[in-house]
Amino acid sequence: MRRERFEVRHIDLADADNDSEADRGPALTIFWWRDLPLGARASLGDELPYGTSQLRQLAAEYAAAQLQARSIGLGAPLRATYEGQPKPALLLETALEAQNLVEVLDAIAAPSSTSAQNISVVVCTRDRGPALSKCLGSLATQSCTPGEVVVVDNSPAGNAREICRQFPEFRYVHEPHAGLSRARNTGVQTSRFDIIAFTDDDVEAHPGWTSEIARAFVERDVEAFTGLVLPARLDTAAQCSFQFTIGGFGSTFVPLTFDGRFFEETRPSGAHVWKIGAGANMAFRRSVFERIGLFDERLGAGAAGCSEDSELWYRLLAVGGACLYEPRAVVFHHHRRDWSGLRRQIKAYMKGHVAALVTQYDKFGDRGNIVRIGKQLPVYFAKAFVKALFEGPPGRLGILAAEIQGWLAGLQFLLRFGWRRRRPPMGIAVTAEKGIMR
Repeated sequence: MRRERFEVRHIDLADADNDSEADRGPALTIFWWRDLPLGARASLGDELPYGTSQLRQLAAEYAAAQLQARSIGLGAPLRATYEGQPKPALLLETALEAQNLVEVLDAIAAPSSTSAQNISVVVCTRDRGPALSKCLGSLATQSCTPGEVVVVDNSPAGNAREICRQFPEFRYVHEPHAGLSRARNTGVQTSRFDIIAFTDDDVEAHPGWTSEIARAFVERDVEAFTGLVLPARLDTAAQCSFQFTIGGFGSTFVPLTFDGRFFEETRPSGAHVWKIGAGANMAFRRSVFERIGLFDERLGAGAAGCSEDSELWYRLLAVGGACLYEPRAVVFHHHRRDWSGLRRQIKAYMKGHVAALVTQYDKFGDRGNIVRIGKQLPVYFAKAFVKALFEGPPGRLGILAAEIQGWLAGLQFLLRFGWRRRRPPMGIAVTAEKGIMR
C-alpha cells in the first residue's frame, strides 16, 4: 500500500447495510460485530464504499472463521502453527451449514459480564504526558472496573505525577531506575491482585478490555494472555509503513493457543515467541512470576532495546506453559508519526531481539537462537533488500538499514560475558512502598 495516509474506519456489520458514509480516500477498515473484532481490510479510494452484498459476504466469512475457532465441536481451540496462524478446521460452507448467521455472531459477540476486580492493570510510562493522559482516560471508562490501576513512572524526575493526580482512583509508583523491565517488575511487586495486565502509555484501551481479560482467565485455564493491538491512526507515511510494511502488531482475529507443540515446532529456528502478541496488551497470573521469575532487566526499552515480553513467553513455554491469544481484548496503539522515530524504534526492536536470543540460548541451550542470529536474520536482510530495491515501498530501505544497525548492535551481547551471566530476578516479594501515591 503505497499511500502516505489511511483513514482508520470502523464498521459494525451488525448494523451496517451499506457503507455510504465512506469517503474516497485510502482506508483501513476494521470490521466488528458489536464489540467483537472480526477482521480488517485495507482499500484504496476506488474500492470504496462497500456495497450491501459485499458486507454480507464479509460477515459470512468472518462468522465462519469465528465459529470454527471458538466451537469445541468444530475443533477449537485452534493451536498456533509454525507461521503463527490457525490451520483451517473446515470449509466455510460446512461451518455455516444449518447455522443462522446473525444468531451465530450474536452468540459469539455476547459481551462479558465477568468481574475484573481480581485484575491489577500496570501502565509503565516515561515522559509521555499527553499520551499517558489518554491512556488513563480509557482505563477510567472501562465497562468493568479493574481491581486497581498502577502507574509506574520511569522518569527520574517523576514527570507523570501531576497527570496521575487527575486520576485519584489510580495508584502512582515512582521507579527512577531506567528500564521498562525494571518498571514492569516494580508494577508486579507493588500490585495486589491475582491477574496482572500490562498496557503501554501510547495506547488507548477498548471499553471492554479488562472484562475480556477477566473472561479469558475464567473460561480458559490459562497462565498467560495476549490480545489484539489495532492502529489508532494512520495519518503519516511512517505510521502506514509500520502497519503495512512491518506488519504492525499482528492481524489475527481468532483466538490461538501457543503451547508446547508450537514451541517445539519452531525451536530449531529460535522459537517464534514474538508472534504470541505484544507487551502493550498482555496479562499473567501472579503464579507465573513465582514459577519462572520476573522480566529480565537486561532487556526492554532503556536497556537492550525490547523483547523482554517475548523472552518471558519463551521461558514459560520452555517449562511446559502456554499462552492464549484472544482478540476480544482490544487496545489501540499510536504508532510513531515520523520516520526518525520509526527508525529508532525498529533499530531498538532488532537490537533487543538479538539480545533476547542470546539470553534464551544461555538459559536453555537451544541452538536455534544462535542459528537465527547468524543465519536466518542475514538471509532475511538480503531478501528484504532485493525486494525493496525493485518493489519498494518508499521508506523500506531506510527501515531495513535500521534493522541491520540494530542487528549489528545486538551482536555485542554475544561477547559481553558478564552481561550474559546475569539472570532474571526471581520471586515477587513486595518491595517497600516508597514513592507510592494513592
